[in-house]
Amino acid sequence: MRLGFRQLTAGGVVTVVATATMTAATAVASHAGVAVAPPPWAGFANNSQHTAVAPASPQPLTSIHWQAPVDLKPPSSDEEGPIAHYASPMITSGNTVVVPTRIGPRKGFKLVAYAGADGTRLWSLHTDYHVPLSARDQWPGPVPAGLLDDQHVAVAGAGGTLLVRSRVDDPTGHLRRIAFYGLHRWRHHQAAYDKAVQITTPLTTGPDGSTYFGFSATADAPHGLQSGVARIAPDGTARWVSARELGGTTQPSHVALNCAPAISPDGRTVYVAVLAGTHPTLVGFGPTALHPRYRHVLRDPQTHQRASLLESSSATPTVGPDGDVYYGVLGTSILQHDDRGWLLHFDPTLTHTKVPGSFGWDQTVSVVPAASVPSYAGSSSYLLVSKYNNYNLGPYGDGRNEIALLDPHAKQQDRFSSVQVMREVRTVLSPNHPPNTPEGTRYEWCINSIAVDPTTGSAIANNEDGHLYRWDLDTGALTESIQLNQPRGQAYTETVVGPDGTSYAIEDAILYAVGG
Repeated sequence: MRLGFRQLTAGGVVTVVATATMTAATAVASHAGVAVAPPPWAGFANNSQHTAVAPASPQPLTSIHWQAPVDLKPPSSDEEGPIAHYASPMITSGNTVVVPTRIGPRKGFKLVAYAGADGTRLWSLHTDYHVPLSARDQWPGPVPAGLLDDQHVAVAGAGGTLLVRSRVDDPTGHLRRIAFYGLHRWRHHQAAYDKAVQITTPLTTGPDGSTYFGFSATADAPHGLQSGVARIAPDGTARWVSARELGGTTQPSHVALNCAPAISPDGRTVYVAVLAGTHPTLVGFGPTALHPRYRHVLRDPQTHQRASLLESSSATPTVGPDGDVYYGVLGTSILQHDDRGWLLHFDPTLTHTKVPGSFGWDQTVSVVPAASVPSYAGSSSYLLVSKYNNYNLGPYGDGRNEIALLDPHAKQQDRFSSVQVMREVRTVLSPNHPPNTPEGTRYEWCINSIAVDPTTGSAIANNEDGHLYRWDLDTGALTESIQLNQPRGQAYTETVVGPDGTSYAIEDAILYAVGG
């Protein structure tokens, strides 16, 4: 078994060593033992590369097995429906589904665990986490949470702490609090930390069991803490690096809201987006010392001006099997590309800008092996599944909302600009027309990260028409669908697949478990 959090939560006082990279760092102790397989669905986009690959082939989309709320008081703007971001469900090998649940704007969040087979409620855990100050003017943010391994789940707590619960599959478990800057400091200055420090991104657990996340800190945060990225190692030692150091600036800086760190397949680089002063910057840093290694100021491929990182977006980096990095941004001006934004594409060192994708503003692309699409005749070893909406905005906006299968290493002329973009291998138009909208308009694909199954070459996507769809990536056809709810505006969410092939999708602030 893997050492670290399992021992930390078994009993006793949890202590960590907090160090910034600009100070002398405490060495991270090595740990022995046999690595355990990761859980079937660890958290946002499933894994540390954020590829959203399903652990099993999805069952037929023929019936709703069970459902549960993800928001007890969903904020809405009437016709737009719920406008909150919702965290990903997490699923263990024992088929326990842990659902981050928003209680309300003042009461905060809780985790609720359900039996994946029938939706029986197993346990719940309230957290004292509140939405970050920086998110007050954005869509209400999700509660950061993730499975650290198959037995331990972590959820953000007050003051930038993590609450870690053991024995996820059992009705009872041990609970401990961890602070990346030192639990003793939080205990002695709890009110100050709770007011000044908050975790602002989903949690990402790396191959060695280390957990990474972005956090915010106000100017008066205790002990000189600054907004940045933290790492908690498997042995409990921790360190943090400021967003200023990551971005290479002395100006006020912070990690982009909702931007979960992504880790390269070889585990040598962690990527995150920061607002470094006025420069939106993608940064690659070392996984242990957190020293920045690579930087690239993010630019609009059409105007070559600085791109926009709208913090109502939940876009995060995806890292391909070859180490290439993909990250979605808004353009400048945003209407010039029909409010679609761009999927920026870089080599592993962020030195070379490669062909971009034609949509990006609020999505995290999924990765599927090219071999899963027998009709594909190109040379790329993998393809990307991307949301591809085209809103009724801007010079080419026509409301014909699609999802797309893209070749990241081939080019075509963009249909909506003069830019060369990733070649469209397949696109599929949303099936239904919303009433009282211009001719040709289709309901949006209300999706951020799309679960993909390499075995069947299919993708699972939800839509604002109230349906969940299976898309055959080889033929390009929508082969299955099931109605979950009534058509209406939706928050952008991700789809998830469990170890038994159950598909999970959120519609109108309700999580639906769907299968045969």
